[in-house]
Amino acid sequence: MSATETAIASAEAHSAHNYHPLPVVVASAEGAWMTDVEGRRYLDLLAGYSALNFGHGNPRLIDAAKAQLERVTLTSRAFHHDRFADFCTQLAELCSMEMVLPMNTGAEAVETAVKTARKWGYRVKGVPDGMAKIIVASDNFHGRTTTIVSFSTDPEARADYGPYTPGFEIVPYGDLTALREAMTENTVAVLLEPIQGEAGVLVPPAGYLPGVRELTRERNVLFIADEIQSGLGRTGKTFALEHEGVVPDVYLLGKALGGGVVPVSAVVSSTEILGVFRPGEHGSTFGGNPLACAVALEVIAMLRTGEFQERAAELGDHLHRELGLLVGGGAVETVRGRGLWAGVDIAPALGTGREISERLLAERVLVKDTHGSTIRIAPPLVICKEDLDWGLDRLRTVLSVP
Repeated sequence: MSATETAIASAEAHSAHNYHPLPVVVASAEGAWMTDVEGRRYLDLLAGYSALNFGHGNPRLIDAAKAQLERVTLTSRAFHHDRFADFCTQLAELCSMEMVLPMNTGAEAVETAVKTARKWGYRVKGVPDGMAKIIVASDNFHGRTTTIVSFSTDPEARADYGPYTPGFEIVPYGDLTALREAMTENTVAVLLEPIQGEAGVLVPPAGYLPGVRELTRERNVLFIADEIQSGLGRTGKTFALEHEGVVPDVYLLGKALGGGVVPVSAVVSSTEILGVFRPGEHGSTFGGNPLACAVALEVIAMLRTGEFQERAAELGDHLHRELGLLVGGGAVETVRGRGLWAGVDIAPALGTGREISERLLAERVLVKDTHGSTIRIAPPLVICKEDLDWGLDRLRTVLSVP
C-alpha cells in the first residue's frame, strides 16, 4: 500500500469513525498550501473551518508560541500568570466590551454562554428558578456537547443522544415574527450565528439581525452572537454583525482566536453580564493558559491593523464575482456568503457535495461538503489572488464549466 493508504487504514482501525475525512494525509503546511505524505501539494480552501484564518504556520503566531513554550505553558487558574491580564484586556477592547471568560473550544464557549444566560436570568432579570428559556434558530450548529445537540435540528448531530437538555425554543432562522412570538417573560437569551456556517453559509435576510437586536433590547433578553466561525476577519469585518451595524450583548469567539496553533475560545461581554459568576461556579483547567494567551494576543495584534479584514473584503468581492458567473449555467444553482466565505450549491445532477469534494481533491484543491450538494469555500485570509484563481479554475474543470 502507499503511504497514504497505510496511514488511512491504521486510522480506520484504531480511531472511532465519528468523521469521514477526504482520503488525503497531510504531513506539512504553509500559508494556504498543504503537502501530503506523498509530497503532493494541495490548495486549502477550508482553513480548518476558519480556525486557520491567518494561514498554516504563520510566522508571527509560531514565534509567539515558541517564545511562550520556553517560559511557561500552564499554571491552571489556581494561580495568576503574566499573560492573562493582557489577553483579557486586549480581547475586551477588540470587542468594545468589558470582560472576558476564556475557555478552550468553541463548544465550551457556547456551554459557558448558556450557563451565563441562565445565571443572569435568575440573578439579574428575576426569572423563577429552573424556568429560564433560550431561543435558538433551526439549522444551527453551535457544537456537539449533549446540551448543544439538544437544540440541534440536524438528525445526524442529535440522534441517539437523549434524554435531551430542556430549556430551549427553536424558531426558523431569519424569521423575526416567529422569534417575537416565542418570547416570554422567562426568555433569557437569543443565541444565533450571524451567518450559519454548517448549514451552508446561510446569510439571513437584510434587517433580520438589527431586528433581533431591537427585539431583545425591548424584551430585556440577551443577544448572544456565536461568531466562532464568522468572526475575526472571515467576512471582511472583525465581526460578521458589523455588516448590519449590530452589537450584541455577548460575543462567542473561538477557532481563529487560537490561530490554528492552540485551541482558544472566549465569552466576551459586559461587567453586568459576566459579573454574575463567583469563584467556584465555573471554570476550566486549560482555559486562559499562558500558551493560549500568548498566541491569542498575537492574533489580536494582527487584527488591530485591519489588513486581514480588508484583504478578506477585497478578495471576497472577487471570489463572489467569480462564483456568481457560474450560477445559471446548469452547474451551480446558488452562491451565498460574505467575505472569503461562500456556500456553493452544486446542481444535484453533477454529484453530491462529497463527490464534488473528492473530484476537487484529485485536482489538488481541498474543500468540504455539507448538506447534500453544497460545498463550502473558506480559504486562509493570507491566500493570494493568483492561488485563489487557480483553485477556482480547478472548480470550473470539475464542473465542466469553461
